[in-house]
Amino acid sequence: MPRERNYQMGITVGIDIGGSTTKIVGFRGAEMLTPVQISSNNPVASIFGAFGKFLYDNMLNLEDVSQVNLSGVGASGVDRPIYGLPTFKVDEFTANGLGGSYFAEGKDHFMVVSMGTGTSYVGVENGVPKHLGGIGIGGGTIVGLSKYILNTNEIDRIEEMASVGNICRIDLQVGDISKEQLPGLREDTTASSFGKSSSRATQEDKAAGIIHMVLEDIFQTAALIANGIGITDFVMIGALTDMKECERVADGVKVLFPQCNFIIPEDGEYGTAIGTALAKEGSLKEIK
Repeated sequence: MPRERNYQMGITVGIDIGGSTTKIVGFRGAEMLTPVQISSNNPVASIFGAFGKFLYDNMLNLEDVSQVNLSGVGASGVDRPIYGLPTFKVDEFTANGLGGSYFAEGKDHFMVVSMGTGTSYVGVENGVPKHLGGIGIGGGTIVGLSKYILNTNEIDRIEEMASVGNICRIDLQVGDISKEQLPGLREDTTASSFGKSSSRATQEDKAAGIIHMVLEDIFQTAALIANGIGITDFVMIGALTDMKECERVADGVKVLFPQCNFIIPEDGEYGTAIGTALAKEGSLKEIK
């Protein structure tokens, strides 16, 4: 049975071209269409691959799209319009701020934590984004360490292994070094990542340790950056938000920083692409 085509015009597309993954979303007015992501080592190829899949999955034609916005490290190599459509570049930190705002539930002062290959921290106050810093720890760290330690760089496989792993055989925890309850700390609070590394540790335990270490460092860094600048709400975006371990890590960090409210939204992995699509005049640099 042939698919019905959607001829409605006016869709703005946002494409986040990362180091290894390209994500694309589209908005018809306030309605977000089905997002798409693909993996590719070639930024230009990934743009067209993602674009084609986005059109197909949403039953659209090229003429349904009125504007294309680009962000991410791969956008720097694009020097002409995509398919002849009006095409614009958006600063990645602006895109992160706008994407975080989309998920921020009406909050006017918060931090957007973009967990990609590395991690960036963007403060947003009254709709104005400000880059607060970043760390070279993120999904790239998980993949790189797993390649050396687990002999795989397939993220789905790493997550599958970690799901049955036990970090108690990997991390040195407060309960391992103190016989008494310490104020403000749980027994399972990490004292040293990979500080135990039991000889009984399996590959699955190691996978769990890698993911937990990276996520915990990202969440704790967010809390430390925010300390003293009045931010207590954090919107987590980027590929790592899809990991089940995020919720567990957020709960653990809140024991150390009770004031912190971590928002881990559904579709958070598309946060930068969403912000890219939502960028307005003043944040856009046209490609001619």
